[in-house]
Amino acid sequence: MENLMFAYCSCKVIWTLLVTVLGYANSLPVGDDSICTAEELAKYSIIFTGKWSQTAFPKQYPLYRPPAQWSSMLGVTHSSDYSMWKKNEYASNGVRDFAEKGEAWVLMKEIEEAGEKIQSVHGIFSAPAISSGTGQTSTELEVHSRHPLVSFVVRIVPSPDWFVGIDSLNLCEGDHWMEEVSIDLFPYDAGTDSGFTFSSPNFATIPQDTVTEITCSSPSHPANSFYYPKLKILPPIAQVTMVKIKKNQLGLPPPYLNLPAKSNEIIDSVSETPLDCEVSQWSSWGLCRGVCRKTGTKIRTRFILLQPANNGMPCPNLDEETGCEPENCV
Repeated sequence: MENLMFAYCSCKVIWTLLVTVLGYANSLPVGDDSICTAEELAKYSIIFTGKWSQTAFPKQYPLYRPPAQWSSMLGVTHSSDYSMWKKNEYASNGVRDFAEKGEAWVLMKEIEEAGEKIQSVHGIFSAPAISSGTGQTSTELEVHSRHPLVSFVVRIVPSPDWFVGIDSLNLCEGDHWMEEVSIDLFPYDAGTDSGFTFSSPNFATIPQDTVTEITCSSPSHPANSFYYPKLKILPPIAQVTMVKIKKNQLGLPPPYLNLPAKSNEIIDSVSETPLDCEVSQWSSWGLCRGVCRKTGTKIRTRFILLQPANNGMPCPNLDEETGCEPENCV
């Protein structure tokens, strides 16, 4: 009897210890940020560079009302318990409003609520808009050893619901912070508007789709402003660089600013995307013209939908003539 009691007590103690250990494990943060043992705080300068030039992206490039430009940047430093946006998942109401209209109020509320509920957010940062497709903007951000992830969004203007950004980039590498990281950015579709072109009217996607990356062949539709079927991959439309600020540099302006005006020309020369001419379908054949009892001619025409650029395939003939027998001859 005493042996049975001892065995029962031993099992009870082991079970209690197991439940305690599992409970502690469940309380730990999930994801790569759980192993960050770097110093508690680090500051970074974040520099966003727009590379959306007419040379790199000649198809339907917006020149006016409004011209190509970038919205302000809205970002957050956080733990793995929070996600601003994710590829192949549904965009939140806040991300939808930002991607479609550049309105940040709902997204800010979502970030604040996440920070209040589960302390998953360390800080919010923003950078000014860029009034052209090429140019730079910058700001500073602070990460924490328990919040080493960085996410942000920048809206492509004009567009239906397209944006660029980063989802949960970890700046911590074990026991130290990364000194510098630079990432090429490509366009994403928020999945909330079904427009194909930069200037498409508002046409809500019902039901809502997930966030997807826009490529040179997807969406696979000639009307798509990023449709370049001869390319294997789109050139980067933007780039972001984050540089760790040393303690003796705090308070100094961020690097890489105030570039000379000709910097846009340098950006334009990086990628030259050839654009082939696009023409409409042939019209119906016109009336047969000519003298009765002799061979006449009739003509059909087509028109240019898209002018070629950057040594793309030139436009073919826009009219075609063939022989015919005149009708209604007396």
